[in-house]
Amino acid sequence: MKLLRTALRVWLLGLCATAATAADKVLYVYNWSEYMPEAVLEQFEDETGIEVVYATFDSNEAMYAKLRLVDDKNSYDVAVPSTYYVSKMRREGLLAPIDKSRLKNFKYLDTKLVNQPFDPDNQYSVPYLWGSTGIAVNTDTVKPDALSKWADLWKPEFKDRLMMTNDMREVFHVGLRVLGYSGNDTDAAHLEAAYEKLKDLMPNVRVFNSEAPRMPYLEGETDAGMIWNGEAYVAQEENAAIVYIYPEEGVALWMDNLVIPKTARNVDNAHLFIDFLLRPEIGRLISEEIGYASPNAEAVTLLDEEVRSNRTVYPIDADLKNAEFQTDVGDAITVYEKYWELLKAGRD
Repeated sequence: MKLLRTALRVWLLGLCATAATAADKVLYVYNWSEYMPEAVLEQFEDETGIEVVYATFDSNEAMYAKLRLVDDKNSYDVAVPSTYYVSKMRREGLLAPIDKSRLKNFKYLDTKLVNQPFDPDNQYSVPYLWGSTGIAVNTDTVKPDALSKWADLWKPEFKDRLMMTNDMREVFHVGLRVLGYSGNDTDAAHLEAAYEKLKDLMPNVRVFNSEAPRMPYLEGETDAGMIWNGEAYVAQEENAAIVYIYPEEGVALWMDNLVIPKTARNVDNAHLFIDFLLRPEIGRLISEEIGYASPNAEAVTLLDEEVRSNRTVYPIDADLKNAEFQTDVGDAITVYEKYWELLKAGRD
């Protein structure tokens, strides 16, 4: 009987060890839709034996809401918030610190894109991709010179033909910049004025889309409107008539960042994955396929000249005149949310 109990104990210990090992070989990633090549995930799995469980979101607000609610039994190990949400989540204690001593490839990042005010010394985030939100126009149906600034979106000829991203801050950036304010304005009166201005735009808006903003243009549903530069780059590969425009009032600039949520289940695997993504050859693959600018300076040198010289992906200084990086607006976010809900409700 004693031998039986001993054998049973050994078997149970082995079973628990096997279960623990299996649990250790998983990584839960929460990223934007269509924002990482499948080949990258497959290569990481092949090299490490770690299974990537991948889920997507279509807005910072959706990502933030979910990460606030999940516990450490259901959380993600890596998420990809934009600049202003990194500072918000950091301030609210939702992020685990990044151990940069475990990131041997961190050195390849462009020094101009690290140590930003939203996360000094990159204590909680690592740059993934950066880009802009500007104007797209299908030149098969619209004359290219019909659009050069955000204010042109209000033209009556665009009635029911515009696409807007389903992103509160980006849409309000448009309204604020047309009125001459910063896209990061926190003045309640200015935000109300932007809301009123955007209400006048709604008859022209056919669809809000942040899942795949290129599709309304490619499918002929819309002729012009907002788009992320990477989506424009991918759209141009299918239809060269789709042109990306840097509006005179200034594009919204953003950088999406790799973070480890405070409730992460597999912190070691998260660091392995982040360092893997920082490899120059992986950064090159991501930028070329996804169509957004890499913050990895070494990766940029590896890019095909066609990509590196494409102003849709890698703008020149003149394209970024009046451009603004999105920043955390603090408590004013509740004012944004109030007017965003009213704006969307007015379309129903």
